[in-house]
Amino acid sequence: QVQLVESGGGLVQAGGSLRLSCAASGNIFSTDVMAWYRQPPGKRRELATSITSGGKTWYESSVNGRFTISRDNTKNTVYLQVNNVQPEDTAVYYCNLARQFSGSTINFWGQGTQVTVSS
Repeated sequence: QVQLVESGGGLVQAGGSLRLSCAASGNIFSTDVMAWYRQPPGKRRELATSITSGGKTWYESSVNGRFTISRDNTKNTVYLQVNNVQPEDTAVYYCNLARQFSGSTINFWGQGTQVTVSS
């Protein structure tokens, strides 16, 4: 099993920065992809960014240039740096680990951390 624990959320002013962390424990495989999803109020959860253990990253177009995902494989931790935060970044941010197994994807989720941006 895999456990994911996020930290670093809170209240931040527009234009500021924040850094989220997600510590993974349990059996972590080198093929696992880690990601950050976010769920704004009243909307569905959506993928914001992801990273492989080799450092290959993907960003949703609306966050590209402001979000930076990084991963420390020695600590099984993934980070999300958000610069120039905007009110539309207000959301619950979820850490995700996706594992391929027998042709299917198994998803593990953290409990989520609230980020609120004040204008």
